[in-house]
Amino acid sequence: MMTDPIADMLTRIRNAVSIEKPYVDIPTSKVKVGIAEVLKREGYVWDYEVVEDQPRNVLRIRLKYGANGERVIQAIERESKPGRRQYVQVRDTPRVLNGLGIAILSTSKGILSGREARRENVGGELLCTVY
Repeated sequence: MMTDPIADMLTRIRNAVSIEKPYVDIPTSKVKVGIAEVLKREGYVWDYEVVEDQPRNVLRIRLKYGANGERVIQAIERESKPGRRQYVQVRDTPRVLNGLGIAILSTSKGILSGREARRENVGGELLCTVY
């Protein structure tokens, strides 16, 4: 049993980016699909898909690199942990690197980036930051 599946997802992405793999496979869940959707909307990954596989479905994320092989995801860090949840109000939503990065939040309107959460005027649990 895994205690923090979101941290496992972020670690798999971080490790795959460090060795420049074209994609990474992760056991799927609704929250992980939501995080992958935000990463795609914000331009940090090319695409993602849920691969129907036995005995468990897999979330395949196609990673994005620059023209000369530069990493688009420089850092991806878990903020809220199972032992210490971190919640933010809409006015306290962090601006990562003065807007060059994103914060990913779990809100009442779904998984949103910090920019989208401010536009929707909702706060929530701060899942991770990406830059």
